[in-house]
Amino acid sequence: MATNVLISVICHDRNSLVADVAGRLFNLNIQLGDTTFAVLGDAAEFTCIAEVPGDVTLEKIEREIASLDEMDEARITVSAFDMKPVHDDSGHITHRIELDGRDRPGIIARVSEVFGQFGANIVRLNSEHIPEKGHDRYVTRFAVNIPERRTDACLATVANTAGEMRMTFRYERVED
Repeated sequence: MATNVLISVICHDRNSLVADVAGRLFNLNIQLGDTTFAVLGDAAEFTCIAEVPGDVTLEKIEREIASLDEMDEARITVSAFDMKPVHDDSGHITHRIELDGRDRPGIIARVSEVFGQFGANIVRLNSEHIPEKGHDRYVTRFAVNIPERRTDACLATVANTAGEMRMTFRYERVED
């Protein structure tokens, strides 16, 4: 019988990392569900919910990933996943929002509070510190689910908040 697990790999970033990890999981007949990958500094994080066949142990998954090239210092965690493996409607992305400007304390906290006020759910978040001459830039991207009836007010408030922090604000609606 198949079980759901959470697989997390934190290691040094390198070319083909996603292909290598996903390929090894595929070879074990593991079916990937929700999956994320991010470069964080000079590290990388690969995380997924996966459906694992009954004959594959958590330890075997860890050993197989650890045997890949350049995984000497990797932190690999494979654990049972007892929550629902598929998200509900609030996990569907309705808008992508980007803020860009000088790095300031509290950017993520302030914008996240706005989303909370309007019942919006942050589905994905990515922020990037970009060193530049004169000042550093901070680019933050949110993929969110905003309730339809509150969309205009929420986007206007995020735009105002970005303006107060002297950041540019862009968004796009994600069509189903």
